[in-house]
Amino acid sequence: MLRNSRPPIAWRYCGGQIKMWRGQADVTREELAAEANYDVETVKSMEQGRRRPTQRLLMVADQMCGAKGMLIAAEEYLLPERDLTRVPEFLAAEAEAVALDCFELVLIPGLLQTEEYARALMGSFMPPRTEEEIESAVEQRLQRQRRMGEETVLFNFVIYEAALRTMAGGPAVMKGQLRKLLQAGEQRNVYIQVLPAGRGCFPGMTGAFTLLESPDCENFVYTECQGTSSLDSEGERVSAMGKRFAMLRMQALSEEESRRFISALMEEL
Repeated sequence: MLRNSRPPIAWRYCGGQIKMWRGQADVTREELAAEANYDVETVKSMEQGRRRPTQRLLMVADQMCGAKGMLIAAEEYLLPERDLTRVPEFLAAEAEAVALDCFELVLIPGLLQTEEYARALMGSFMPPRTEEEIESAVEQRLQRQRRMGEETVLFNFVIYEAALRTMAGGPAVMKGQLRKLLQAGEQRNVYIQVLPAGRGCFPGMTGAFTLLESPDCENFVYTECQGTSSLDSEGERVSAMGKRFAMLRMQALSEEESRRFISALMEEL
């Protein structure tokens, strides 16, 4: 079964509650459907969580079953999540991780960014940030990079060529950024590989992602796009993304080839 192919758990739980209350009140599905002006199959789909229970069904079921507002109260939990960011949980997991595998498509990974590069990115946000917000975000990013100095933590980075050619902050900033990549790659716990654009299709074309391993051998995958983010520990999902990263490393240049590639780009600036 594909991930997320099942209906939301809130739909399934609410549908189960409707069925339970209906059973306790000796109200048949046919009676509930008739009172709510739905056909029986529609009510069955809602009770089984295959369709989102509607406000009308909740109100009718609440009244017929004597739920005293308990079923109506479920309505707000059936709406899509408003807070779609998992950044705090990701930062907490990153701070404790013993291994990190990161693939970036168009940006230099945050853990490898120079202060100037990070400030250029923060300053390009829309809606615009205040100077105070920009400085705070840059400082937080630089603090995260301190983990790179912990020699027992393993860092693997695969960076697509486009990220190396995105002129964030201009040529001077970008040249300093490329220099930092070369310096970071000299650490014995940091591995940086470049995926050239000429390699054709690759398994990370749909976006960047990060794999994390905790001290307790728990594994997570983190993705982020347009202000929304996800931190997933589901085994099938993590396994699939692990295979994806392994393939990216196979398609990328070796460490030494990557160093030569980055050095050549610096000469162009």
